[in-house]
Amino acid sequence: MTRKISLSIKRIWPLVAFIIVILIVWNTNVLFQKLKNEERLKMELWAMAQKDFIENKKPNNLTFKVLQQTGINPMFQVNANDKIIDFKNFEGVLESDSINLYDNLEKIKKENNPIIIQYKDSISGKLLVNQKLYYGDSILLKKLQYYPLALFLIIMLFGLLLYFIFKTNKISEQNKLWAAMAKETAHQIGTPLSSLIGWTTLMKEGRKPELSIAEMEKDINRLKIITERFSKIGSKPILEFQNVTLIIKETVLYIQKRSSNLIIFKTLIPKESIVAPVNIQLLSWALENIIKNGVDAMKGEGQIIISLDLKDKSLMILVTDSGEGIKPENFNKIFNPGFTTKKRGWGLGLSLAKRIINDYHGGNIYIKNSFPEKGTTFAIELPIAI
Repeated sequence: MTRKISLSIKRIWPLVAFIIVILIVWNTNVLFQKLKNEERLKMELWAMAQKDFIENKKPNNLTFKVLQQTGINPMFQVNANDKIIDFKNFEGVLESDSINLYDNLEKIKKENNPIIIQYKDSISGKLLVNQKLYYGDSILLKKLQYYPLALFLIIMLFGLLLYFIFKTNKISEQNKLWAAMAKETAHQIGTPLSSLIGWTTLMKEGRKPELSIAEMEKDINRLKIITERFSKIGSKPILEFQNVTLIIKETVLYIQKRSSNLIIFKTLIPKESIVAPVNIQLLSWALENIIKNGVDAMKGEGQIIISLDLKDKSLMILVTDSGEGIKPENFNKIFNPGFTTKKRGWGLGLSLAKRIINDYHGGNIYIKNSFPEKGTTFAIELPIAI
């Protein structure tokens, strides 16, 4: 479940980031247009004051005050022939430098539509004054234009950082997995190999104990099973309809023979065969890992109950132990490669079980419940059809 959530987050975060950028760009555009309109209103107000000044020659206090407050926008006042009459808010530009002045005027013309300042004779209707006011955007408004781009770059850098962290964690996880796989391989091979070495040593000494050949064949078959299991990890195995009831019984019997007599194994399995598309070697390996995890949790004494229930489109295997339980904060970590609460162990068993059930069989494995000092129940759900 945690892995699915993690994968979902990794897939949707670029979309979420894109939506955030779009919303911010839209909001910035709204703000930009609002400020632009406010600046034009100020320029229109200044133009009206200028017109009032031309008409009356003796402006009132309000007109004079508006004319004095030229704001921060660069502005040019020109006549009908585009000859500069006056300019304001241009730092470092001299009135005598006509070339520079007209270069700036051409730039300003591209930023906003001009505001017309005209005055007609009230009697003859003759156009006495025909001027234009060109103004540019303020520095604040110009900076605001680049704000969405800067924000987008920041989000992109943040995304790259997240990707780098994820990639680094993935590599670290893979390194842990490879190290744990090597240890698990050695551990799996060690038991039958030690047994075979013991038998061959006895034979070299001239002793031929009873059942030696039969026992050696069992160890060789075990090595074959281990080889098949590890060869299937990393490639998609073939699923065939098999008797899951029989697989559970044989797996429980194998672990029971190698466990303490103080551990009681109890199976609640239907007598009739329950068939599902599985890979025998991998499913038995996953069950072994879960049951062994329960055995380790009980520290040599307790009870393990393995049950099998058939649902509409799936079957459920429950493995319940009477061990020390799992802390709630570890529910999501217990299946991660390398995670273990044991003093000895490399945290691979449950990770392999999850990979086998979820990735190879299209099922699901999770902790159904766990109580401190009372035990844990692992649940395995498997589809009954391919």
